[in-house]
Amino acid sequence: MAHPSTKIIPPLTDELDIVIPTIRNLDFLEQWRPFFEHYHLIIVQDGDPTKKIRVPDGFDYELYNRNDVNKILGPKASCISFKDSACRCFGFLVSKKKYIFTIDDDCFVAKDPTGKEINALAQHITNLLTPSTPDFFNTLYDPYRDGADFVRGYPFSLREGVPTAISHGLWLNIPDYDAPTQLVKPRERNTRYVDAVMTIPKRTLFPMCGMNLGFNRELIGPAMYFGLMGDGQPIGRYDDMWAGWCCKVICDHLGLGVKTGLPYLWHSKASNPFVNLKKEYKGIYWQEDIIPFFQAVVLPKECTTVQKCYIELSKQVKEKLGPMDNYFETLADAMVTWIEAWDEINAQPKAGSQPTTPPLKKEKSEEPKPK
Repeated sequence: MAHPSTKIIPPLTDELDIVIPTIRNLDFLEQWRPFFEHYHLIIVQDGDPTKKIRVPDGFDYELYNRNDVNKILGPKASCISFKDSACRCFGFLVSKKKYIFTIDDDCFVAKDPTGKEINALAQHITNLLTPSTPDFFNTLYDPYRDGADFVRGYPFSLREGVPTAISHGLWLNIPDYDAPTQLVKPRERNTRYVDAVMTIPKRTLFPMCGMNLGFNRELIGPAMYFGLMGDGQPIGRYDDMWAGWCCKVICDHLGLGVKTGLPYLWHSKASNPFVNLKKEYKGIYWQEDIIPFFQAVVLPKECTTVQKCYIELSKQVKEKLGPMDNYFETLADAMVTWIEAWDEINAQPKAGSQPTTPPLKKEKSEEPKPK
């Protein structure tokens, strides 16, 4: 047991960045302070780049606005969405850490059924540091959790599992519904706390929500592209869905795992269903063809890296979905641009060479004043 004066440092403080897309002051961080204060934040400011975003004192962070995106990426900035939370993937791009946790600014600390505050970040880290079991379903869910194991009949040859690439968390209060469901259930709130983590089986797609998400950047980062959404695009609110579908087929191909379930956070604010419907309506229609496309995707054995998988996927998007709408041809081109930007930003500089990208813009807010 630690001595009362011993300060306990949480895990992976030097290996994980927290990425937050926003258009407003980040007062919500005050509630997360006990859990986030030891970690580095990457804040991606959407909308008007001249607007000043206030970050509470005491947090170590970088803040990027659209001007920064344009300066760092040049012509390749065209692949980063504007006026949409899809802009968060710029934070994934410039991070130098192994792990990413991304959260929306209307999400707060939830409590478990005993009333204890949930450290969502710690649970994501646990999920990511333990294996996944996509090849054979364990009926006690995650066998690596305390109090669980592999059940009788589970093949011993599969019990080592596979590396976990993605940890997908859930939400109490406002559920992540589409606009039609919001309209017919305007007062529905999620009060069910299910104490479970499970691996999503191989060859099974899922709707990935980006507001409570952790991932191993080294394993799957290049595929974590949130597409072209928002300003100038015919669709919105499908950014995380697109990333999830792409990531899942690539994880399946490369032998990586995806977990869903814990942790929960408190989603505080329901977005306007009429505004959402305007953003989503083409996606609702298109997804009936998009899902079968991803279900049928086969990546050749020559695709041995995430980048190679993603470039191949972009070709299939252009060929198979392009005829449905020109948007998918534009999206396929943006997928290639994204990989080019990823490789450029994350290139290992040769000894004595100059970095290929401008230095990152780092800030340290003042330490919180003693109460």
